Amino acid sequence: MDIIETKIDVNSELYRKNLEDMTALVQDLEKELDRAANERSAKALKRHEESGKLPAQKKLDLLLDKNTPFLEIAPLAAMGLYDGKIHKAGLITGIGVIEGRECMISIGDATIKGGSVYPMGVKKTLRCQTIAMENRLPLITLMDSAGAYLPLQSEIFPDIDDGGRIFFNQARMSKMGIPQIVGVMGLCTAGGAYGVAMCDEIVHVRQHGAIFLGGPPLVKAATGEDVSANDLGGAELHCSDSGVSDYYAEDDAQAIRMIRNITKNLPDNKKSRLSMREPEPPLYDVKELYGIVGPDLSRPYDIREVIARIVDGSRFLEFKELFGKTLVTGWAHIHGYPVGILANNGILFSKSAQKATQFIQLCDKREIPLIFLQNINGFIVGSDYERAGITKDGHKMVNAVANATVPKFTMIVGASFGAGNYAMCGRAYSPRFLWMWPNAQIGVMGGRQAADVLISITNDQRQRAGQGNLTPEETEFIHKPVVEAALKEGNAYYSTSQLWDDGIVDPAKSRDVLGLALSASLNAPLRDREYGFGVFRM
Repeated sequence: MDIIETKIDVNSELYRKNLEDMTALVQDLEKELDRAANERSAKALKRHEESGKLPAQKKLDLLLDKNTPFLEIAPLAAMGLYDGKIHKAGLITGIGVIEGRECMISIGDATIKGGSVYPMGVKKTLRCQTIAMENRLPLITLMDSAGAYLPLQSEIFPDIDDGGRIFFNQARMSKMGIPQIVGVMGLCTAGGAYGVAMCDEIVHVRQHGAIFLGGPPLVKAATGEDVSANDLGGAELHCSDSGVSDYYAEDDAQAIRMIRNITKNLPDNKKSRLSMREPEPPLYDVKELYGIVGPDLSRPYDIREVIARIVDGSRFLEFKELFGKTLVTGWAHIHGYPVGILANNGILFSKSAQKATQFIQLCDKREIPLIFLQNINGFIVGSDYERAGITKDGHKMVNAVANATVPKFTMIVGASFGAGNYAMCGRAYSPRFLWMWPNAQIGVMGGRQAADVLISITNDQRQRAGQGNLTPEETEFIHKPVVEAALKEGNAYYSTSQLWDDGIVDPAKSRDVLGLALSASLNAPLRDREYGFGVFRM
């Protein structure tokens, strides 16, 4: 593979401006991540400490093998939602190593509203289950929850992607042979009780942990019986009498040691094999990405410069370099793992889509994972391009992306608009993981384009009605709120709060994030379904 020769001038005014702006965005990201991890009320922290329970982060530290990485999933979920204090949607989730084995981990944080489950907490749990199923990862859960937040029960309970789906997924995971291990470290009421009972192995902490379909207040209201939480569903009852729980732990620390031993006792899981190479760092400093890519998405840059700072040795075997130039495709390695990369260098034309379709077929046939680097405003439009077949060529690309059976990973490094989002493996096309850079924007189209379209439509309607075009004041009245709404609802923080992605990442950490995700994906077969594609419209 050839080394990508950089053409970046680190002393240029544009580089320095981008460096300053992106550094500020990364610093803002670090502040938000710190806030989500540490902003808790003094009352909640004191109550938690007095109860003798371990903090959620301490539980995670004890659960993971020493000096191993943790790939956190959706650390800013629910940011700005509800009262703005449901940090991480009440859960620490991610992929970590336990007794040498990669696992999906979910830990309830009872210092946030007593562990009450909010709608976004349900969505985050479902996302964790999806990751566990797609990548065949054991699911380790540490439960401490006050149950559903009842004022929002209509958003938690009834629909296909609400709380009931959690238990459906648990049943499916059990059938798939995916281990589910839970530590009961607090209240597990109603749905929480079923969520525990449907796991393979249950570790129950005395005094703290309690499992019951209806808690003491409900039992009192329904039957008149006065009973404590411990007598109703504590560790002694469920380990000795009901048989719901399997292991009795004196405290959180002992429960975590037991869970580590249970994980160690799981049968070996032989990971899928790829044609690996010895890992090597990129030839160029990864932090130069700050100077290459800035928050102004209208400033062009060569996406090869981004690839050169993500892949091993900055080596890249480019496929069809002179054809469909607005899409860069080719092969490389990331932390030794072979990958096929599709990266935007402009809007998608027919030739770009044709090239993508062929390249995806090659990678899928050869069982090479796909990496999509999105900076895309969409497909080219216009009568000449429609006559040349842009719609059917775009269809081929979308078909190939949807039907590719190898693991797919998406990093949104800039714009992600319209059908370009779909064609470059947006969330709807089930990449194993999807992340955004802090400068990224997502939507049907950019705010200015959306406002211009609305103004054009309005003027057409007025002309048909025999009226004149909008005045400058009327134009501004329409234009301004549309642009503002697009900026608010299309930025990376809005996306990540809604769990449209798996997190915002520091550009300089993209290489490591991709490497961890590639490793996790190999716990599943490279191809879970039959190789092949649908009908390509010719």
